[in-house]
Amino acid sequence: MLETDRPLRTAEAERKTLLIVDDSVENLRLLSELLQPHYRVRAANSGQRALAIAISEPRPDLVLLDVVMPEMDGYQVIEQLKAQPATRDIPVIFVTAMSASLDEERGLALGAVDYISKPFSPAIVQARVKAQLELKTARDRLANQNLWLEHEVARRIAEIQRIRDLSVRALACLAEVRDKETGLHILRTQSYVEILARQLQHHPRFAPSLNEGQLEEIVRAAPLHDIGKIGIPDSILLKPGKLTDEEFVVMQTHSAIGGEAIETAIQQVVAAAGDEVLPKAFDFLKVASEIAYYHHEKWDGSGYPKGLKGDEIPVSARLMALADVFDALSCSRVYKAPYSIEETIQIILEGRGSHFDPDVVDAFTLCREQFIHVAKDLADHEAQSETHLIQPPFEPSR
Repeated sequence: MLETDRPLRTAEAERKTLLIVDDSVENLRLLSELLQPHYRVRAANSGQRALAIAISEPRPDLVLLDVVMPEMDGYQVIEQLKAQPATRDIPVIFVTAMSASLDEERGLALGAVDYISKPFSPAIVQARVKAQLELKTARDRLANQNLWLEHEVARRIAEIQRIRDLSVRALACLAEVRDKETGLHILRTQSYVEILARQLQHHPRFAPSLNEGQLEEIVRAAPLHDIGKIGIPDSILLKPGKLTDEEFVVMQTHSAIGGEAIETAIQQVVAAAGDEVLPKAFDFLKVASEIAYYHHEKWDGSGYPKGLKGDEIPVSARLMALADVFDALSCSRVYKAPYSIEETIQIILEGRGSHFDPDVVDAFTLCREQFIHVAKDLADHEAQSETHLIQPPFEPSR
C-alpha cells in the first residue's frame, strides 16, 4: 500500500483534494509529483484502499483511477463509488493504457467523466484535472444554491401558512367573541374534525376527498365554520333560552352569510388577478366556504340552508356537522347547560342516518375516546361550572 498525505499548512487548506489510484508505485509517484504543486494529493495502490480513503477526510474532489488492477479493477471501484451516497458525486477520470473504444464506453457508462491514456502527457493531465475540478466546483455551487433556495422557499411557505392560520384564527375568534363562546370552541371543533378525517381517510367512500393535502385544508378551514354569525343581531345571537320561529329563521342565515362571504372574496380576487390566479391557491377558501355554508345540512335532507341530502353534502361539512353538534351538546351555551358526555354520545348515535352520515357516526364510535380526551383537555372550566336553574331545550341547529 502506498498513500501520500502531505502535512497540511494553512495555505493548503483551500486546495482541492485529488485521490490517485494505481497499483504501480511508479505511476503513483509520477502523478503525485506532477499534481502536488497545485493540489492536495492522496494516493492508494489498490481498489479497496481507494474506497476507504474516499470516505475519509479530507474527501477527494476528484479521483484519477487506473483501470487494470489486481483483485479489484477500476470498473469495480467506480461501481462502488457510484453506489454510495457519500461518494457518488465525486468525478472520476480513468487513467489507463487501454485504448479500445468499447473500454472507454464502458467506463463512461459507469459514470467516469473522462479518460487519460498512458503514457500520459503532463500538460493533458493538468488541463483535464483542472477542467473537471472547475466543473465540480460549479456543480457544487449550484447544488448549494438550490439547497438554499429550497430551504428559503420552505421557510417562506411556512411563514405564509402561519400568517394564514393566524388570520383564520383571528376571524374565527371575532365570530366567537360575539357569540360569547371561547376560543377553545374553535380548537375543540378543529380537533374533532381532524380526528374524524384521519379515521376516515382510508375509507372507500371518503378517501378521494381526504387525501393528505385535502385533509389538511379541511382541518385548517374548520375554525371558520361559524364566521357568518358576525351578521346575526345580538338580540338573537345572545338570547338565552329558546328562539321564536322568526328568530330561528334569522339565526339560520348565518351559514349562508359565512359561505357567501368567502365565495365573494374568491370571486373578487379572481376578477382582479385574472389569468395569474393559481387554482390551488383557492382550495383552502373553497373548503372554508363549503364548511361555513353546509355544516348545518342533515343527512336526511332536513337541514339548512339548501336542504341537501346524503352525498350531496360536501365531506368537509359532514365532518364539521358532527364535530359542531358534539361540542354544542357537551359544552355550556347562553341558551343551555352542558349535557354529560354520555348523553352527548347517545344523541350523536341516535342521529345516525338522520342528522349525520352513518359512516361518520361509525367513525366517531371508533374514536370516541379521542373526542372525550379533547373535550376534557380543552374544557371551558369557567363556563361549565356555572349554575343553571333551568336547562332550556337544546336547539342543535343553532
